[in-house]
Amino acid sequence: MFLYSNTMKYFTLVFLLLITFSTNATQINGVIKDSKGNTLPFSSVLIKGTTKGTTANAKGFYTLQLSNGNYTLVCQHIGFASVEKKVKVTNENVEINFELNEQEYKLTDVVVKSGSEDPAYEIIRKTIAKREEHLNEIKKYQVEVYIKGQMQLRDYPKKFMGEKVDFEDGDTSKRKMIFLSETVANYSVDGNKKKIDVLSTRVSGSSNSFGFSSPQIISFYENNISITALNPRGFISPISNNALNYYKYKFEGMFFENGKTINRIKVIPKRKYEPLFAGYINIIEDDWRLQTVQLYLLKEQQMQYLDTLTIEQLYVPLKNVWVIKQQVIKPAGKIFAFDFFGSFLQVYDKFNIEPDYKKGFFGNTLMKFFDSSNKKTMNYWDSIRPVPLSVAEAKDYKKKDSLEQARKDPHYLDSLDKKRNTLTFGKLFLTGYNYSKEKYKTNFSFDPLIKSLNSYNTVEGYVLNFSANYNKRFEGRKSLSLFSNIRYGLSNTHFNASINGSYNLGKKYNTSLFFGGGKNVYQFNNANPISTFNNTISTLWYTANHMKLYEAWYGKIGYSKGLGEGFDFSVVANFQHRMPLENTTDYKFSTYKNRAFTPNFPVIPAYASANITEHNALMLTANLTWRPGAKYIEMPDRKINIGSRYPTFNLSVTKGINNLLGSNVDYTKWHFRINDNLNMKLGGTLKYELEAGGFLQADKVYTPDFIHYLGNETVIASQYMQGFQLLPYYELSNMDKFYTAGHIEYHLNGLLSNKIPLFRKLNWFFVVGANALYINSQKNFYEAFFSIENIFKIIRVDFVQGYKQNGETPRGIKFSLPLLF
Repeated sequence: MFLYSNTMKYFTLVFLLLITFSTNATQINGVIKDSKGNTLPFSSVLIKGTTKGTTANAKGFYTLQLSNGNYTLVCQHIGFASVEKKVKVTNENVEINFELNEQEYKLTDVVVKSGSEDPAYEIIRKTIAKREEHLNEIKKYQVEVYIKGQMQLRDYPKKFMGEKVDFEDGDTSKRKMIFLSETVANYSVDGNKKKIDVLSTRVSGSSNSFGFSSPQIISFYENNISITALNPRGFISPISNNALNYYKYKFEGMFFENGKTINRIKVIPKRKYEPLFAGYINIIEDDWRLQTVQLYLLKEQQMQYLDTLTIEQLYVPLKNVWVIKQQVIKPAGKIFAFDFFGSFLQVYDKFNIEPDYKKGFFGNTLMKFFDSSNKKTMNYWDSIRPVPLSVAEAKDYKKKDSLEQARKDPHYLDSLDKKRNTLTFGKLFLTGYNYSKEKYKTNFSFDPLIKSLNSYNTVEGYVLNFSANYNKRFEGRKSLSLFSNIRYGLSNTHFNASINGSYNLGKKYNTSLFFGGGKNVYQFNNANPISTFNNTISTLWYTANHMKLYEAWYGKIGYSKGLGEGFDFSVVANFQHRMPLENTTDYKFSTYKNRAFTPNFPVIPAYASANITEHNALMLTANLTWRPGAKYIEMPDRKINIGSRYPTFNLSVTKGINNLLGSNVDYTKWHFRINDNLNMKLGGTLKYELEAGGFLQADKVYTPDFIHYLGNETVIASQYMQGFQLLPYYELSNMDKFYTAGHIEYHLNGLLSNKIPLFRKLNWFFVVGANALYINSQKNFYEAFFSIENIFKIIRVDFVQGYKQNGETPRGIKFSLPLLF
């Protein structure tokens, strides 16, 4: 189950694309094959002169429902000559099979002299010249889309990370369907404004799910084809403005169809390790537009996570324009011995290129699921489905829907829980244990013991640290989560215990109450600039006790709510009874000459040169976040913010309240932040975060309340986009009225590294950037860095040069290992 929920679901999310259709009374069905008897999957069957039709399934079988009358059916498959058949529809079902021959391409009218340019280049130039016209010729339309997506495994390991791989379906065969979904939606477009109304959707084995329902037409008339999850730079279209710099072309011949001359062009990347397609495109003579697309990507063409990705498209005429009729995406790959493949089909029907949108039709809701969209019966789907289910798909629906019903039986749930809840050595020590009671919608889990025993610091010595979580789901979206922690220091013999929780109210926007209380150990910078594991290594091996701690009894309560229109608000009250801690041990593995452990408090020039005294602190923090132009997915019971093309703004204000509940603090500080992630397509990705803040009033302030920054004094990188890699943890902490900081990173995503021989085979990427902090002319810090990321997909190495206000120029190498730290 681990892979299904973490890896396979991720790939399914990346590649799902969509389509739709309608129906009538009498059924036409049949099988589409080639001249050798091989079935032709995803062939198209249209009623001549219209965009109405259907698509064959993966086994070449199709069905089409029509009212009584005379029709001419046109069967098409990319790379094969189309076939027309006349049919008279009465009240009886009709079987019409098609046999298609491979397309014959004529070269007799083309003479290619030795050394002369291939005729394909002139065709491509004329198509590029018309690219923008075809891209914008239909600015406004509405269409119905039918979507079917499926992912299957060809093979998978018996165990993964020491745990048995079990899909809990009773099937031990290596080949299995791991995801199957269908959707019918109305897709409305008006320039840059889009809206998706999901009419019906289903997911095999999950009746409460809504499937993936966002139609995405991949337009090769765009210069850059954005498939961000596979390559953040996107891929260069073979008919982009600068395509001739990247591609070679070969004229494969021509054929005639419906009075049009169609040119078949072979697309060949000029270089490996560039984000380029290969395959074939058919271009209509004189119109210089695409008729069909059959292109693929390979891993060597800077594609991440997959081995191959095939894209097939079919366009059909509608009045004086051409519209997409069908799109098929076929991914395949192998990750951690999980060998998978899939197909994601979109079929477009009922095109309206002159829709009359009412005022207010387009709003901030990009996709809307109607109340009953996932409650349709099997009879409904059988009556409207334009693409027949394959035997494997029909079997998957039947099996998983039956399993879903069985899982509602208390006895079945008990047996399933018993199987899942078995405690093993691996779960206890390595991966953690999870105990669930599905009947009561509860779940209890705790961390592995190896995680509870890997902490050491000079205050507590070795730390026994045990965490456990409890979750309870109620009706609708309401839920309760509790997080408990027990901590014991073997050297100072202090025992700490705490519990925190949150209650999701399940409103239209995310709304929750959160609370907590107990006794805990805190870093003076409550944002935790150094991880427990990192501090353990630096303390034991390098005699560097960077983590500075205090102890506190605490209680907190807060409330957060989404307000809509891109706004989110939260408020939290936090009380701490703070107590100083001192070093109690100097144990270490290695001894460094002239190096000793430092006292357990931050030394902050001009502010703090001794430990805190025992005191109380009551703080109230209000936080407001806004992302203009935010778009939402609207479910029947909630709205989900999916971001926008504008930056995110955040403002928070914290008030230290004096004389209430014995509080000894009295201050007001503020913080403002703006950040964004800009996709520059082939140019890479630019990330930035700018911030400012300070104290409006600072009458009584203790060290934990200072403005602190995420510094770093170890070889493990601090948080990118918020931290400073060479700034000592508390060196510039302050109580000043104003400061500014900025972080910027430019990820080239292979823009230069794919040009370096041998190095480009590694598929490692370059990053350049800088971090800056300015408080005043006497207190500032700057650093610039060059980094290599995507090393073995997970590692990043940073080469950093710093500049301090006193003229010092520290430098260092940092590593980022996200799976470990």
